Amino acid sequence: MGWNERAAADLAAGRTALGIELGSTRIKACLIGSDHAVLATGTSTWESEQVDGHWSYSLDAVWSGLQESVATLLDQVDTAYGVRPEVGALGISAMMHGYLALDAADELLVPFRTWRDTTTGPAAAELTELFGENIPLRWSIAHHRQATLDREPHVARVAHLTTLAGYVHWRLTGERVLGVGDASGMFPIDPATGDYDAELVKAYDALDHAGAPSIADLLPQVRTAGAPAGTLTGAGAALLDPSGTLRAGIPLCPPEGDAGTGMVATNAVAPRTGNVSVGTSVFAMVVLERPLDRVHEEIDVVTTPTGEQVAMVHCNNGAGELASWGAVFGQFASAIGAGADTDTVLGALLHAAADGDLDAGGVLAYNFLAGEPVAGVSEGRPLLVRTPSSRLTLANFARAQLYGVFAALVLGMEVLSGESVAIDRMVAHGGLFRTEGIAQRALAAALGVPVAVGETAAEGGAWGIAVLASYLRSGATRPLADHLAEVVFGGAALSVIDPDPTEVAAFSDYLERFAAGVAVQPAAVAAIR
Repeated sequence: MGWNERAAADLAAGRTALGIELGSTRIKACLIGSDHAVLATGTSTWESEQVDGHWSYSLDAVWSGLQESVATLLDQVDTAYGVRPEVGALGISAMMHGYLALDAADELLVPFRTWRDTTTGPAAAELTELFGENIPLRWSIAHHRQATLDREPHVARVAHLTTLAGYVHWRLTGERVLGVGDASGMFPIDPATGDYDAELVKAYDALDHAGAPSIADLLPQVRTAGAPAGTLTGAGAALLDPSGTLRAGIPLCPPEGDAGTGMVATNAVAPRTGNVSVGTSVFAMVVLERPLDRVHEEIDVVTTPTGEQVAMVHCNNGAGELASWGAVFGQFASAIGAGADTDTVLGALLHAAADGDLDAGGVLAYNFLAGEPVAGVSEGRPLLVRTPSSRLTLANFARAQLYGVFAALVLGMEVLSGESVAIDRMVAHGGLFRTEGIAQRALAAALGVPVAVGETAAEGGAWGIAVLASYLRSGATRPLADHLAEVVFGGAALSVIDPDPTEVAAFSDYLERFAAGVAVQPAAVAAIR
């Protein structure tokens, strides 16, 4: 049976899985067949906005974006195969952390506050000391505690807390559950139980909010990969697909965060494996063989979708500034009558970066559109900095911007190196890696370890959550790590680039200058409002 025939048979028989991920700038739907190959995709774009001093997305934008991405996917299936698909399983993923607070009537109490907020410093510091674990600014419990410290009126009415993935999943199924990976970015998980840490729940409940319910009663129930997490209701199907193609009764896997789906998409769920995900933010995940010796403010301890501990280095700023410069160059191309689409322009910039001096000619690029805790920056100002003697060329400009995507990440990764965390290989994914080899080579030099990219690198978390939905549909009869290695990735082609010692040394020199130059950020924040 040829590939198209097998795909058509899968579509007709429901041997498919649909994954949807709500990322920072794009909502993507991805439909896979029984062999985990992509059958169709659909996307919509959106942007966060400042609402009452917090980064947010409206819930109306959530549903319009979901509907657009699903409609685009269904149209693609119709055009390619002449059928409307039967969907065998469904999964929802989204950006982790943040704060979605609902009252007893399930009404949103304050606009959704995203991971990008850096307004929770006092709460994060207090909880880190109380728990003896790093609680980053963006974690849901830090948001909730900060709202309590600020005496926000809505706190007394909170009946449910969840993440964006958990919220969408609840609206689709009626189930208030969350995958353990996403839950680990709300409140610390006890690796022995795979649930919220009971001792830390008691410690939080003992804080000065007398009369409030236990935090455990506000949080979603925790589920691991492969566990049932409800089925699509009629109301949920209408929310997701007003055309009626998606029918009630489709089983859903536990909703996960983009970190967990990135681990799945890169086959990095076993100890000593790791991945780097690049989008609006950039983060690295390394599955630990043993707990870290000390608490590090640069390192989050979260979990895989099956509950193993993971060291996470998360940077608020990824490829967003590079994309902004790509838009500027695209406008310039149009102005001189040589218009090009965004992918073409960004591809040209990356190819230019490959020709740049290894030290970027002395040019430094700071991609801080938002605060960057890993670099000690509370509020961001994107900057391009050079000395009069720096060699400013297109190639060096582009290389500096590419290095800037990874620089803050490497500052955090140096902490893991100090903990003697072993990494055999990092697997990278995200749209930046669609241009073959260039960003991958730079990342290998930045991390000093081999970096692999697979065929699904650009599909990212939407494909990852589709794989988790397919894992549920399969019955989850073997451990997830074995399922991925033997069934999903068995025989999959990977492009691996080893770090070049000369390039490693050049990036190290760049990083030293980058770290020293971070001192200009507070002055820029104070002077440029």
